[in-house]
Amino acid sequence: MARIIKEISCSVGQYTNAAGEQKQRYQRIGSIIETKIGPMLKLDVIPLKEGSWDGWAYLNDPKPKDDEPVRQRTRSTEPPPYNDLEDSPF
Repeated sequence: MARIIKEISCSVGQYTNAAGEQKQRYQRIGSIIETKIGPMLKLDVIPLKEGSWDGWAYLNDPKPKDDEPVRQRTRSTEPPPYNDLEDSPF
């Protein structure tokens, strides 16, 4: 079974928070998935950025799913497995 080893995100703009500070807005655009034959890149979206996307993206460790129990998140350092049927946008 394939599993997500990295999440891919990029900066898609800026916003001003309640304190008046300029902050970057980020969007997850895909994943790097470990498969039987090696790592694969899966892009879910092509980002739209103010002034156009420059092609740069960040590789981050996967975040735990919200429905996963907290005690399980702290016990395991393995990212959750990738499930084609559950994680498909269709």
